[in-house]
Amino acid sequence: MKLRTKQWLSAVAGLLAVIGVLVGVKAGQIGTMIATGKTFTPPAESVTSAPVQASEWQPSLAASGSVVAVRGVTLGAELPGTVREVAFDSGASVKQGALLVKLDTSTEEAQLVAARADATLARLALERSRSLRQSDVNTPADLEAVEARAAQAGAAVAGLEAAIAKKTIRAPFAGRIAIRQVEVGQVVTPGTPVASLQSVDPTFVDFWLPQQALATLQVGQQVRLSTDTWPEATWDGRLTTINPEIDPATRNVRLRATFPNPDGRLRPGMFASVEVLSAERRPVLLVPATAAVYAPYGDSVFVLEAAATDGKPPGTVARQRFVRLGERRGDLVAVESGLKAGEKVVSSGAFKLRNGAAVVVRDDPAPGAELDPRPVDR
Repeated sequence: MKLRTKQWLSAVAGLLAVIGVLVGVKAGQIGTMIATGKTFTPPAESVTSAPVQASEWQPSLAASGSVVAVRGVTLGAELPGTVREVAFDSGASVKQGALLVKLDTSTEEAQLVAARADATLARLALERSRSLRQSDVNTPADLEAVEARAAQAGAAVAGLEAAIAKKTIRAPFAGRIAIRQVEVGQVVTPGTPVASLQSVDPTFVDFWLPQQALATLQVGQQVRLSTDTWPEATWDGRLTTINPEIDPATRNVRLRATFPNPDGRLRPGMFASVEVLSAERRPVLLVPATAAVYAPYGDSVFVLEAAATDGKPPGTVARQRFVRLGERRGDLVAVESGLKAGEKVVSSGAFKLRNGAAVVVRDDPAPGAELDPRPVDR
């Protein structure tokens, strides 16, 4: 019995010794990890940099607009008839008064010959009646009857001439005509569309701006236009009309600008991006838009500063600084407060930084930030 008790005590003592050794080893490992953590320095992050640029911007108000023809109509037939001649090509430029479509007027022309003969006879009868009246041969009533007959004959001639003119459709103004909608031999009725005629030089652009913009708007301001159809081209025009009323549903004001369009590239109905430019320029500080870190509690950038650490050569650290951002144009954004001209900020890689993080600046692969970026096809 005593022997068995001694065996159990020896086993327990051995187990406790093993556990003690394991605990000691693990405690040593944890102590080493804690000491290493206290002296650990995260590796420097690679970033690109850009200077804070001092520049001048011309304030502008941006909007989306639609191109509108200065004059535009859909020509149509006023009287029924058969198309005998189509004198224009679809898409051609026509001059004011140019013949476009001629309807059949053979019946009216035949009637016009007879009407003119009646008018001539009535005129001669009127001259004889007036001569006889001077000799007091006929009565005033006879003269009045002859005058009425001459007036009726003249009205008949004028009516037939007007009918013939209405069956001859001419361009009311110079412009570019659209695809024709009638063909020779087609029977048309009043209101049948013939083609659309648009005057495209100059041209209007209509757009809307919030009512707050009225304080800075005035007729004659410079307006710049661009389209996605020709992204490399811009047009400069002038603000010509400010609508006197505000839309009560949107609280926006309708505006109209006029642009020269000698080459006809701006077409009615085309979508356009519009900028109303101010006459004055204001100083701004610019940084790449990629340098900004947006957050609900405020926007910030990381400013690069030289810093020396204990026992190590000088390095570069990134200090987070909260800023107030303004208008954005192209790859650049204006900074209204929080930075000074000449300071360097992190232009890419800011999302992985924390305040005071060590960084390595590598500007070789960094693309330049441009005010008017244009992608290059490769």
